[in-house]
Amino acid sequence: MSDGLPNGLLGMATALVAIPSVSHYESPLADAVEAALDLCPWLEVERVGDNVIARTRLGRAQRVLIGGHLDTVPPSGGNEEPRIVEETLYGVGACDMKGGLAVLLHLAGMHPDPSVDVTWCFYVCEEVDQRFNGLRAIWDHRPELLEADAAVLAEPTGGVVEAGCQGTMRVRIELAGATAHTARPFTGRNAIHRLAPLLTEVAAYVGRRPVLDGCEYAEQLQVVDVSGGVAANVVPDRASVLINHRFAPDRSADEAEAALHHLLSAHLEPGDRWELVDVAPGAPPALGHPLLSRLVDATGAPARAKQGWTDVASFWSHGIPAANFGPGDPLLAHTRDEHVSSAGLEDAATVLGSLLADAG
Repeated sequence: MSDGLPNGLLGMATALVAIPSVSHYESPLADAVEAALDLCPWLEVERVGDNVIARTRLGRAQRVLIGGHLDTVPPSGGNEEPRIVEETLYGVGACDMKGGLAVLLHLAGMHPDPSVDVTWCFYVCEEVDQRFNGLRAIWDHRPELLEADAAVLAEPTGGVVEAGCQGTMRVRIELAGATAHTARPFTGRNAIHRLAPLLTEVAAYVGRRPVLDGCEYAEQLQVVDVSGGVAANVVPDRASVLINHRFAPDRSADEAEAALHHLLSAHLEPGDRWELVDVAPGAPPALGHPLLSRLVDATGAPARAKQGWTDVASFWSHGIPAANFGPGDPLLAHTRDEHVSSAGLEDAATVLGSLLADAG
């Protein structure tokens, strides 16, 4: 122990969790990450806003980008301060993804002569609307900093490679009715009542489960918001639902929206409104790339599909195959009980370090 922190990766992860970095407020953590990387003379360190990028320039045949986001979701009560219980770190972002960031900083400092060139990327605002995402700013203003043959994002995956990712879209459907006095509802039409069969359709949804590169992607459909009503004595003439659809990466965004519209079209009439609120396409597994194949082999376990969206899709859209791999159980992300174990950190460092095995 030193300064009240355990040694090694668990201590580094604890120090990172102790620096609050809720989305849009990552500057103090970016400062700390930049200072740590500046201690490595073999790295070229650059900062774009609060995004920090460090690169080797060794002339290797291949370059791998290994990255993670600096931001966390807000505290949920009782988990504001980091605490260690039996070699396990609890706290906001311990799993998603300051444990992964600790592994990245550790490896950046331990491999001055890697067998591949490495870009270490620490970016902001992954947990909020994509227009704020730090990767987008880098792609727009300094895309050369993100050039790589393959990329690995240290999202929590429980030490298993999670290949590709699903796409996600949100659609708002507004159904029309006609106002009337609630004492005489037969003179109008209740738009909220019209939601019933549509909600039943969504609740009964059974998604496709396509298998790509041996990875099964389970599509999902959920209503995440319902609104409507005029007054306590008025039959409502408008009601809307917001639907989130997670779709497999074998479909484009247009194909996924068309399939969703086909599923729900029986409940739509002239005067209703369909609005695509936002969409982010997914990414296929891309496990055929040698660097990603080596990563899977190093885990000793088969890859599985990423059941959710990550910035793997951002890299894929720019022609860079990518995968998710990092310490921590993804089911713990954003929960009060979020935690990561010392053993999980060590295992992740060993696997990722195998990609970098020093040339000298």
